[in-house]
Amino acid sequence: MKRVVSVSLGSSKRDKTSHVEILGQEFEISRVGTNGDMDRFAELMRELDGNVSAIGLGGIDRYLWTDRRRYTIRDADRLAKIAKVTPVVDGSGVKNTLERETIKYLQDNGVVDFGKSKVLVVCGVDRFGMAQTIAEYAGEVVYGDLMFSCQVPVPMRSYRTLRIIASLFLPLVCRLPFTWIYPTGEKQDKVVPKYGNYYQWADVIAGDFLIIKRTLPTVESGVLNGKVIVSNTVTADDVELLRERGVRMLVTSSPQYDGRYYATNVFEGVLLTLLNKPQEQVTAEDYLGLLKKMNWKPTITDLCPPTQNAQRANA
Repeated sequence: MKRVVSVSLGSSKRDKTSHVEILGQEFEISRVGTNGDMDRFAELMRELDGNVSAIGLGGIDRYLWTDRRRYTIRDADRLAKIAKVTPVVDGSGVKNTLERETIKYLQDNGVVDFGKSKVLVVCGVDRFGMAQTIAEYAGEVVYGDLMFSCQVPVPMRSYRTLRIIASLFLPLVCRLPFTWIYPTGEKQDKVVPKYGNYYQWADVIAGDFLIIKRTLPTVESGVLNGKVIVSNTVTADDVELLRERGVRMLVTSSPQYDGRYYATNVFEGVLLTLLNKPQEQVTAEDYLGLLKKMNWKPTITDLCPPTQNAQRANA
């Protein structure tokens, strides 16, 4: 049996283990949270190295991207280099392929007409494939990187602006302690409504779920009624949270296993294991070829029917 383990800086409350068969191979895939403890994270990396098929970096990105420019987060790079034998993935390969294909699928199959939609991407440098593809289709986009990650209330309304701002600030941001820019441990469970006007404006909200979750509008506000969320790393409790707030549809790029939408780093670890080739030789075409064999398509979950959303709006 192949084992893929995601070691996460996030809360251990979100831990999960599933056993699945993928393209004829048995997998144990799991997520282990360290509650923001960097030392425990490093310890787990040492324990798993050489004993599993792939290790995922969870709750922390190793790389942030704009176009073909890659920026390395210092804290994540230090942790990833602990593993000397087992390949380490942070989900970048999936974000560059699977998340692009997700947006294309939604557009091509009439699930979401991005050309007629207002889209809020909470952090474009984290989901660069998604952000770039949305820019190709969408009529109106707000990139919320400065707002949601840096607490600077300035929206960016084009990918070109995002690229310019990223080139200026990412070299500095990547050297900061990671806990300054992303929720870890118990902070992942805190929801403080913020930027409600942008949630209200948007028809589609896209990006990292934990970034979305920590600023979600309240049930009483009705702001999320009828919205579409395109994200990942969603638990069963998170699905209910979105249902309660009136979200109409949840779309995730990775499949659902045992009631859990695992993070991109987990799915990338699975794909890398199936490819069975050196990590440095893997290409986007390799991933796309595997997805075709798997008959992949995004997981689309209808949460609140239109009639129910209309009733909520009129209540």
